[in-house]
Amino acid sequence: MTEKRMSRWYFGGLASCGAACCTHPLDLLKVHLQTQQEVKKRMVGMAIHVVKNDGVLALYNGLSASLCRQMSYSLTRFAIYETVRDMLGSSSQGPMPFYQKVLLGASVSLAAGFTGGFVGTPADLVNVRMQNDMKLPPEQRRNYKHAIDGLFRVAREEGVRRLFSGASMASSRGALVTVGQLACYDQAKQLVLGTGIMGDNIMTHFVSSFIAGGCATFLCQPLDVLKTRLMNSKGEYAGVTHCLRETARLGPLAFYKGLVPAGIRLIPHTVLTFIFLEQLRQNFGVRILS
Repeated sequence: MTEKRMSRWYFGGLASCGAACCTHPLDLLKVHLQTQQEVKKRMVGMAIHVVKNDGVLALYNGLSASLCRQMSYSLTRFAIYETVRDMLGSSSQGPMPFYQKVLLGASVSLAAGFTGGFVGTPADLVNVRMQNDMKLPPEQRRNYKHAIDGLFRVAREEGVRRLFSGASMASSRGALVTVGQLACYDQAKQLVLGTGIMGDNIMTHFVSSFIAGGCATFLCQPLDVLKTRLMNSKGEYAGVTHCLRETARLGPLAFYKGLVPAGIRLIPHTVLTFIFLEQLRQNFGVRILS
């Protein structure tokens, strides 16, 4: 009889928060690069510009909103995905095939996307605005004190509907991220363990999550660009279609603006999330005897 540990439903949210604390400056730089109308600065130049003008702590603008989002949207999609995966895995013989993981990731992200539309998108909107605030002239800055202040001010000044600006893009992006991260991570981990070279250790978790981060970055970058533009707009876009047309006028590469910083942010975020998640599972998970 062997002992196996399973993740608790909230571990994904805690792991995502830990990763966000480490990678938030990269997320902030990605937002700044994506909201440029013309390519004026690259990642290093933007980082120097932010630190020079607003100080080192400015790299953590919007952290409270980022943590709020992780504990809503990320917690939801991890909880649903892992619960359903474990239920299906326990009722079948052997590891789940990759196509089932992809279908599971897509179906789970639909459910998580609806929940994220109600719970995660408002925090994401405030996060984008707080990160981008320092780029605006002083008279145009929103100056949210923290995430909760931002949520209340948007609802009071612009209406509740404005809180869900970009919700369709955020939900679609969440679907692709769930497939790219969770499904690809499970498959990569299964393949690495299948070689017999490495066991269920931190190196396996690193390699598997690095592959998953690369897949997620490539899949979701076009939607991430549209989501950022919609959330940061001041009414210049009539909707998703209008934003899509205006972005397309800049050329096809506009949909991959900020791809390198997005990868530099999302890949480490994915790696740290799964390393934290696996450590939580191994040390504090539910014990299962098999």
